[in-house]
Amino acid sequence: MFSAWNRRDWPPEERAAAELQGFAVDKNFFSSLKGILLETELALTFIIFICFTASISAYMAAALLEFFITLTFLFLYATQYYQRFDQLNWPCLDFLRCLSAIIIFLVVSFAAVTSREGAAIAAFVFGIILVSVFAYDAFKIYRTEMAPRATQALRLYV
Repeated sequence: MFSAWNRRDWPPEERAAAELQGFAVDKNFFSSLKGILLETELALTFIIFICFTASISAYMAAALLEFFITLTFLFLYATQYYQRFDQLNWPCLDFLRCLSAIIIFLVVSFAAVTSREGAAIAAFVFGIILVSVFAYDAFKIYRTEMAPRATQALRLYV
């Protein structure tokens, strides 16, 4: 892999092409299962943010934060930019993102429904749907990425 010092010595047109190549969007990712799950999470999180903005503004920060975290993961996976950070365990980070979102949206959804406003009840309904999407995403990550690595590690020790 080329370092930044090596790229500095390249001709300008090759340097520009190498820099833009890192952000090329994989259009097939958006139609894959992981892409559809991330897009659904992003859309539902935005809807919940709008509902919280219309009713209880105290809870909108959680939805906005999760929106930006999901948008970041969608960008990293769609551009395959996450492969440049090979020291990070991306399946584990994605799994923890899903688990934290499940906990946050369960708490916030049940807290918001106590206000009995129309937008808060809509946020509760979309929050429960979003929790189920995050739970399915966490399940798929565990089954496809984390469980095979654990059984492979057990085989090495036995």
